[in-house]
Amino acid sequence: MKDQSNTKSRRKFIKNTSLASGALLMPNLGSNPMAHIFNEKKLKIALVGCGGRGTGAANQALEADDHVELVAMADLFEDQLNSSYGHLYEKYKDTGKINVKEKHKYVGFDGHRKAIDQADVVILTTPPGFRPYHFTYAIENDKHVFMEKPVATDAPGIRKVLETAKLAEQKKLNVVVGLQRHYQENYIKVNSLIQNGSLGKIVSGQVYWNSAGVWVRPRKPGQSELEYQMRNWYYFNWICGDHILEQHIHNIDVANWYIGEYPVSAQGMGGRMVRKGPDHGEIFDHHFVEFTYPSGAVISSQCRHQPNTMYRVGEAFQLTNGRVDTNDAGVAKIHDLSGNEIQTVSNSMGHNPYQEEHNALFASIRNKGVINDAFNGAKSTMTAIMGRMATYSGKVIDWDQALASDLQLMPEEVNWDSPTPTSPDANGNYPVPIPGQTKVL
Repeated sequence: MKDQSNTKSRRKFIKNTSLASGALLMPNLGSNPMAHIFNEKKLKIALVGCGGRGTGAANQALEADDHVELVAMADLFEDQLNSSYGHLYEKYKDTGKINVKEKHKYVGFDGHRKAIDQADVVILTTPPGFRPYHFTYAIENDKHVFMEKPVATDAPGIRKVLETAKLAEQKKLNVVVGLQRHYQENYIKVNSLIQNGSLGKIVSGQVYWNSAGVWVRPRKPGQSELEYQMRNWYYFNWICGDHILEQHIHNIDVANWYIGEYPVSAQGMGGRMVRKGPDHGEIFDHHFVEFTYPSGAVISSQCRHQPNTMYRVGEAFQLTNGRVDTNDAGVAKIHDLSGNEIQTVSNSMGHNPYQEEHNALFASIRNKGVINDAFNGAKSTMTAIMGRMATYSGKVIDWDQALASDLQLMPEEVNWDSPTPTSPDANGNYPVPIPGQTKVL
């Protein structure tokens, strides 16, 4: 069935950009006593997923509003939960913002439900495979949500998020997704220049996340296969989705945002050349994808996890009137068709997009507004999944075909007795996708 929303996406993008720009340019209502003129209720926060990103997001939520308190935490691992709690408690112990009783520290696969039940606002920062199911439970139970990207690892998960996004819209619940460039000043300003037509139309572009890679957590004696994969989650597609999804989604999302469309097809290549040991699971260490958009624009996407190679995280776009280069360091440069730099767009002093997305969420809740990033979060996640499908298969992948796929990587229910969706061979190595052979749809 044809996704009609794809052809209408530009209008929605412009509307959403205006909302995001407004949120960014508003004063920090969390530190403004007038912010609570309509509602002085102390908002209760639950943190689901207590790793480094979860702890950071909880910190930003606590900074975003004067009248909030953390009341519940959930994680698979007690050591991780306790570490997160200790960090947050030490910072906020004199503020009254930490009120997590021992009975409201939940460990295990069902802990998210118990934590969500305690809260008004939920922070979802577990590995992304769990996101569709946690998000659905939160919205069904009338909670406002901050959830990290990506929002799923497979097409069935994306369809679930899109369905839940509609329910959030009906209930007028706020949903902010951690694609924080939408809340970053230089990115918003450049998008405004593109949307008003002064730079012309995007005809092509390049998006990058090329780096040395991320952490590895080696197997420890006594770990079950499931615990090992959960601890080392970045390297398993059912939980993570590969680094094209977990990291490079940021840059792919910028292309979607600036063009105002989602791609109709993708083709590409990738593999493992450097990072290929047993502790590296099944994911690739490099991907290259060409995304083709309804307007005819073609975006070249590359991501790499290989030490001692060129580092680049950012985007470049060629337009009919010039060229734009953006990056998350807070500076964008605009050139004319002759290559002359004509404008530099920077962030204001002290501007932090990670903080701004939480400021916008809590300001919207206080002022009875509605932000719903879930639709774009799902479709940009789907774009990255489609890119992974292209590199794993070596085939041209169509958007509608990809979104309709019933290939489910993430089980709907997982417990400590569950088999892992992927298993090592006798030498400890995991099956790696082979272009031309691997099933992706």
